[in-house]
Amino acid sequence: MSSPLPSSSYASVLDLAPVLPVVVVDDPSDAVPLARALVAGGLPAIEVTLRTPAALDAVRAIAAEVPAAVVGVGTVITPAQVGEAVAAGGRFLVSPGWTDVLLDAMQVSGVPFLPGVSTTSEVVALLERGVREMKFFPAQAAGGTAYLRSLAGPLPQARFCPTGGIGPGNAPEYLALPNVGCVGGTWMLPADAVAARDWGRIEELARTAAALGGSPAQ
Repeated sequence: MSSPLPSSSYASVLDLAPVLPVVVVDDPSDAVPLARALVAGGLPAIEVTLRTPAALDAVRAIAAEVPAAVVGVGTVITPAQVGEAVAAGGRFLVSPGWTDVLLDAMQVSGVPFLPGVSTTSEVVALLERGVREMKFFPAQAAGGTAYLRSLAGPLPQARFCPTGGIGPGNAPEYLALPNVGCVGGTWMLPADAVAARDWGRIEELARTAAALGGSPAQ
């Protein structure tokens, strides 16, 4: 990542919690109670994806009203989105892939970032640019735990947040790898619970997810 998280005592998003919730917000009014439920369950780092028109409004609301949350912005694919995400209060950035142009924008953004990779060559190219923390996407389709395990030997300096096809059944296998800091997923945000605004259920699912790292949620 390009820089430490602002006003924090930790060095990396990868070390905040074993699971990074990947959030799609359709209604901005859901953003604050949803974030509070995730934080209460022990998942303070929250990736709000730029997949809906409500995304940046959701980031602004969480940044303003949920100080215990470390809200980031995902599905960032253009330099313009980098600027918009930071202006909205995003404290880290996540992309499904990267180009030199996008990476340049991320590196000068002033916030940490996780560029997406799915091949060894992409990992080596990022290491050449001084980037050591990355999103591995789509994790299951790109080779899963076997692929990541094979990277740990020749490229031990690279750390990953695998995302894509990960759930409570296989998350522990990923988290046991030496080069995995956390995993990304959506299973703690089932569509029916979000639609019903059942924040209590989401909090409990978040708590169960946080416990996958081997220590109880705080």
